Amino acid sequence: MQRFSIPLQGAQMLFVAFGALVLMPLITGLDTSVALFTAGIGTLLFQLVTKRQVPIFLASSFAFIAPILYGVQTWGIPATMGGLMVSGLIYVLLGATVKIRGVGFIHQLLPPVVVGPVIMIIGLGLAPMAVNMALGKTGDGSVQLINTNTALIISLASLSTTILVATFAKGVARLMPILAGIIVGYSISLFFDVVDFTPVQQAAWLSMPNFVAPEFHWQAILFMIPVAIAPAVEHIGDILAISNVTGKDYIKKPGLHRTLAGDGIATMAASAFGGPPNTTYSEVTGAITLTKSFDPRIMTWTAITAIILAFVGKLGALLQTIPVPVMGGIMCLLFGSIAAVGLNTLIRNQVDLSEPRNLSIVAVTLVFGIGGMAFGIGSFSLTGISLCGIIAILMNMILPKTDKNHQAEH
Repeated sequence: MQRFSIPLQGAQMLFVAFGALVLMPLITGLDTSVALFTAGIGTLLFQLVTKRQVPIFLASSFAFIAPILYGVQTWGIPATMGGLMVSGLIYVLLGATVKIRGVGFIHQLLPPVVVGPVIMIIGLGLAPMAVNMALGKTGDGSVQLINTNTALIISLASLSTTILVATFAKGVARLMPILAGIIVGYSISLFFDVVDFTPVQQAAWLSMPNFVAPEFHWQAILFMIPVAIAPAVEHIGDILAISNVTGKDYIKKPGLHRTLAGDGIATMAASAFGGPPNTTYSEVTGAITLTKSFDPRIMTWTAITAIILAFVGKLGALLQTIPVPVMGGIMCLLFGSIAAVGLNTLIRNQVDLSEPRNLSIVAVTLVFGIGGMAFGIGSFSLTGISLCGIIAILMNMILPKTDKNHQAEH
């Protein structure tokens, strides 16, 4: 029985991550089966780079939703994947820089006053899409897919369930609010007869995921590179969190340079197959905290389970039948939560917004991001999170720092 314990725990960890893992490709139009496959491959590669010392699972990153949506619309999926692959390379280069210059380099380049507003833009920039989908429309609001009143009932039920589970549920159930929201919303959608099962009937039980090879276009690459800022900082936070849970300092061993490089290589591998970029999953870290199962081999089996499920064609087709309002309702909470994480970054690090320097960085970043500012030269244009990230970093480098700013960074 003991010999089956670790594989079963691994499958349970995937169940915890499943809702968030598949929601990201569903929102961006990527293949959910590919996302399962690349989450598994990415986690195994991360374990290889970190010598299987960190009990952590990698899967679809929500920080990349807006850039992927823009990239797919502007350059197509292959070129977007090429840009994401270079973003993964940035992680690897960050890891190498940390190895040479130490962890302090990250805090100097990306202090809270830069990271906070950029993370807020990731969430707030997606707010219109969440509302449109909750109302039964396409993400851009151009087409009404489901009757508005029906869509509102479904989306509000999904949203309410997600909130209630996140707030009141106990144990492992509390770590699966997105999955609970999807199940309830999907059940109500069945009652209103707005689910089309044709794709499931046509799908084979076993099939190859719809892999997409990357293509490299300099515009897509330059657009994607700055997007790596927020997930890189999120990665450091997750590694610190899992270190606190297990009582081991993973920043020192295997080292932040290895975990960053592992995350980057996982993202590059995901992009090579047409999957969403990978990031460390805090839901799984929460599950580890509850179960006290610190064995990294569990994550190996979580990854293997994800890879196996990727080849179940009926499952991939079933996930594609989830109606738009179900995702829209959950996204209302999800994207707001991302913005709240950015706000919390400013509060937790006591960023003084009465300081003209800090106020300027935060204010310009937020208005540029929410207002849709774009800088263009010829056929190249910079907009959204990429523009906000670059502007925030440049302002932080150029504007003179007061003694308070220096003290806050050290």
